[in-house]
Amino acid sequence: MGSKRRSQAERDAITVEIGYALVSACFLGGVAFGTIVGPAVVWHLPPAVEQFLLSTGTVLGGVLAVLRVIHVLWRFGSPHR
Repeated sequence: MGSKRRSQAERDAITVEIGYALVSACFLGGVAFGTIVGPAVVWHLPPAVEQFLLSTGTVLGGVLAVLRVIHVLWRFGSPHR
């Protein structure tokens, strides 16, 4: 942690970038979840398959959302944008 103070413009840019990271992560996670769970909603599948798709969609959607936030904020923090 340095003693350098950030300007208001820098703080605003960080806030906007965090908001963008969170919104795009929610969208990506939702699309991934919907893609995987969609067949269980459309067709009547055995309960074990529905549970597997629900679990897989939840885990994969969450992981992709977290990776999206990390990716966006990592790129924002790098010196070469």
